[in-house]
Amino acid sequence: MALNKEVFKTRALTALIFVAVMLLGLLWNGYTFTLLICVIICGCMFELKKIIRLLNPHKSIYLLLPSIIYSLLPVFFFDLGFGGKIFSEKFNNENFINSYSAILPIGIILSIWINDTMAYLVGSFIGKTPFSKISPKKTWEGTIGGAILCVLVMGLLGFYLPVAQVFPVKHWIATAGICAIFGTLGDLLESKIKRVAGIKDSGTFMPGHGGFLDRFDSLLIAAPMVWIYFQIFVL
Repeated sequence: MALNKEVFKTRALTALIFVAVMLLGLLWNGYTFTLLICVIICGCMFELKKIIRLLNPHKSIYLLLPSIIYSLLPVFFFDLGFGGKIFSEKFNNENFINSYSAILPIGIILSIWINDTMAYLVGSFIGKTPFSKISPKKTWEGTIGGAILCVLVMGLLGFYLPVAQVFPVKHWIATAGICAIFGTLGDLLESKIKRVAGIKDSGTFMPGHGGFLDRFDSLLIAAPMVWIYFQIFVL
């Protein structure tokens, strides 16, 4: 898959704006974090509702699982240590950013971003072997390269970044691995849904990236899997 410079420029510019908005919502305080997660969930559910109208009744089963999981995403995020702290009077901006209540959900999103970006770049430069018929642009080289680089970067951040040291490095490595594997599965599931519905993008709110589902499809399975991992091995 050759790198299309114009497409890359559009994607990069949109991504920079997107990242700025996301970081503002994630890091400002607990209220903006909550608002951001709610906007993401509502946007995804709104697009799922539109896709349902494009499906024949017997094909609507494809949307049953993603609809349920997207509805539960706030539970997965807020249960990962966020919980009752968000509206506490003592829960100010400083201890919000430096607590695992904020760091872990941010780590999940960051892992997915790193994996998606690295997979796109590696696949663009050296990708030759198709990964799946569901998503023809994905390659094995890009998928594997993205996963390896995601684990490497998150491991380094977990080791060197003071705010991330609330968890041992091994948990950041595990989080990155889970997000790389199950994030890809979430992306493939959304691609399958779009193929059944006969559409290219779920929406148009991000030029070069598509809609909410196109941007946050990796959370569909990755977030619940990280939640399960932390419930078993950490929390």
